[in-house]
Amino acid sequence: MYENTDALAVVRALRPDEPITLLRPHAAARAARFFVEKFQGKSLYAVKANPSPALLETLWEAGITHYDVASLGEVRLVHKFLPKAKLCFMHPVKSERAIAQAYHNHNVRTFSLDSREELDKIVRATDGATDLELCVRIRVSSEHAKLSLASKFGADPSEVADLLVATRQVADSLGICFHVGSQAMTPAAYAEAMEHVRAAIVKASVTVDIVDVGGGFPSVYPGMEPPALDGYFDVIHDCFEDLPISYSAELWCEPGRALCAEYASLLVKVEKRRGNELFINDGAYGSLFDAAHIGWRFPVALQRSETSIGTQMAEFSFYGPTCDDMDHMTGPFILPDDVQAGDYIEVGMLGAYGCAMRTEFNGFGETETLVVSDQPMATLYGWAPANDEGVRATRSQSSKI
Repeated sequence: MYENTDALAVVRALRPDEPITLLRPHAAARAARFFVEKFQGKSLYAVKANPSPALLETLWEAGITHYDVASLGEVRLVHKFLPKAKLCFMHPVKSERAIAQAYHNHNVRTFSLDSREELDKIVRATDGATDLELCVRIRVSSEHAKLSLASKFGADPSEVADLLVATRQVADSLGICFHVGSQAMTPAAYAEAMEHVRAAIVKASVTVDIVDVGGGFPSVYPGMEPPALDGYFDVIHDCFEDLPISYSAELWCEPGRALCAEYASLLVKVEKRRGNELFINDGAYGSLFDAAHIGWRFPVALQRSETSIGTQMAEFSFYGPTCDDMDHMTGPFILPDDVQAGDYIEVGMLGAYGCAMRTEFNGFGETETLVVSDQPMATLYGWAPANDEGVRATRSQSSKI
């Protein structure tokens, strides 16, 4: 046991040759408390963003009691570590086996669907159960989001009314859900989607018990500085209050990125510099999948004891450690121009998806994890003192956090 308060302390103590993931449970807990206290409804953590058991337990302790699970594997995982949590199987296309096991073995009663075929499948797999919460997912625009989720799921507007009527006949509670896309940069995304919800309810003339606005709540990245989350919550709540729904209807949301992006960062070592290209020891097949494959820009900071006095900042791209040319992150990542082999770089805001999408391709992927107590590189939740427990850290070997 020893003290680690931030990335630089880790560099000084260890001079690591392998990537290290730095965990900030206090940041995830702060985000969870923000949603619990300020979103005027129920917040479901979208487990796919980061399925770490330690993170799940942190969010639970901070007040997140509902979990959006998208596979039988996620159902089993959350049920194992949080047996009292409410699990909502929100993937619109599932196997009958997955539905049956979720319902009969893990007490899952909430399912989403976007077709009559899926509705029939749920009814069969649950043996015609009468205690189901069924959420019909409708298709909405992703034009205000950095990553679209509009093409794969969601009932077509021409089919929604009939599907709502059919679902109402077998559901104990009927819901409507949607997803505006990942990293929605304006509250208008939710206002426009809620108009589709209104139109669907009016056309179907059904009693709706749940309105689930899905995910899409943003975090902060270079070139992507969204407005305050309070504004999103206000717009959503105002739209919800104006809907023709049951007086006892519930408002839900499914934040993933917004709850866990600030939870983790990555400490990497520069193995080589070639012009403005840096060869680092993690990459596209590790924690930096998004940086490579969708051009996501993460905040970066050079972590060394010597300051770069008078050094200009410059734009860099990264190459990861594998032998694949696709292991390339174009950035640009802004760092002091004197960065060189042997230096360490912290890549921030990687708690969402980065930790979840690692592989061991080409023999790489072994990653250490440490808990630190400093603040994330960026936040939408304001600063607060870290918990004392975050100051002391133990080392653990893991390819998944």
